[in-house]
Amino acid sequence: MNTQEINSIFEAQKQNQYKVGASTVSERKTKLKMLKKAVEVTYRKAFQEAMWKDFHKSKEEVDLSEIFVVTNEINHTLHHLGQWMRDQKVPTPISFLGSSSKIKYEPKGVCLIISPWNFPINLCLGPLVSAIAAGNTAIIKPSEMTPHTSGVINEMISAIFDKNEIAVIEGAVEESTALLSLPFNHIFFTGSPAVGKIVMAAAAKNLSSVTLELGGKSPTIIDETADLKTSARRISWGKYFNSGQICIAPDYIFVHESVKDQFVEEAKKTIEMFFGSQPSQSEDYTHIVNKGHTARLKNMIADAVAKGATVTAGGTSDEAANYIAPTILENCSPDSLVMTEEIFGPIMPIVTYKNQSEVVKHINAGEKPLALYIFSKSSKNIAYFLDNTRAGGTCINNNALHFFNNDLPFGGSNNSGLGKSHGHFGFLEFSNARAIYKQHIPGALELLMPPYGNLKSKLIELTVKYF
Repeated sequence: MNTQEINSIFEAQKQNQYKVGASTVSERKTKLKMLKKAVEVTYRKAFQEAMWKDFHKSKEEVDLSEIFVVTNEINHTLHHLGQWMRDQKVPTPISFLGSSSKIKYEPKGVCLIISPWNFPINLCLGPLVSAIAAGNTAIIKPSEMTPHTSGVINEMISAIFDKNEIAVIEGAVEESTALLSLPFNHIFFTGSPAVGKIVMAAAAKNLSSVTLELGGKSPTIIDETADLKTSARRISWGKYFNSGQICIAPDYIFVHESVKDQFVEEAKKTIEMFFGSQPSQSEDYTHIVNKGHTARLKNMIADAVAKGATVTAGGTSDEAANYIAPTILENCSPDSLVMTEEIFGPIMPIVTYKNQSEVVKHINAGEKPLALYIFSKSSKNIAYFLDNTRAGGTCINNNALHFFNNDLPFGGSNNSGLGKSHGHFGFLEFSNARAIYKQHIPGALELLMPPYGNLKSKLIELTVKYF
């Protein structure tokens, strides 16, 4: 799509935004129900087939991590939308006696949603649910790295909505650049911190507000009290689901030295239980999205080994099939790529520790992670790690599942993101909280207006002192 066509769609949405913004609870619910039916029924098989073509993702994983996430978000929004849209009364100070105050949640306007390739349905349509709920128009820019899925999204949205309300623009850097030059009222971006900085810089030129869902290195801590078999199963699921191409996947694992060997053995057993002795032949194991990322991950493993790491499991690859085996690495050097860069793939570096303080020191020396996971039976240990670290979100004795709870805010902090999404938090992200103050009868302020004299000066003094 050329720049002129993009500008035309933007202008049409700009003209239509107030009509869409005036939509009722019932009208917005109708749109969400249409979207739900399309995702859950009409286009579900097409999505499954598209994602298999894009990167060998099984239909079961598509249902769990893409379809369910979107329909669950819609169901939650349908249940609560009336309450979210209602004006919120707030107290008014006694010094403003004779007035009332409330908050009115109004749409931000014309929004841009830039979604990534790793969960191309979930991370595209999830924010769209919030945008629709808040009464916005939206342009969606899906990833060019998953072209089959992006095509189905375009077909589905075009069948449900007019372009002056919701539109999909496919393409790559040229289209993204053209979109980012436009004065959107809000931009919701999911991707890497590096690209997030580009998006934020572009938004700043138009003073567009932004939500940035980014990533980084999410640490996982296993202390000496943890249930190792359960921990290995849950962590392996989080690390190797979607072949580790998840922003909240456990990135590297801190294991207390007294239980490291047992944890590694349990993790190796889990990998075979999940994907068999030859994961390359498993239809349940997702492949890497493209050759570039496959080569990047292969290089990460080679770099770690060259710097002294031991391959305990996996380590093999097939670049022609975009396949990287579920891999466990031990004895990784602190300056190796797997310990300094976000992995975003099926590689699990194991790091041992003796003292809790050294774990906290390492984590706090880096950027704030999007997620941090703690596996422990000790309330004291859990409290120590929670109180002495910072992260966008945390699971205790599990990983990644906080993403699926729509009553929890999802998002990072600084390098791992700005703003929150999901449920009410997503609705608020796409809304402007408009302050409404109404004067009913003359108030005390009338007595404090110029000209000032001795009496008014005393009244102002009393106001400052007691109110």
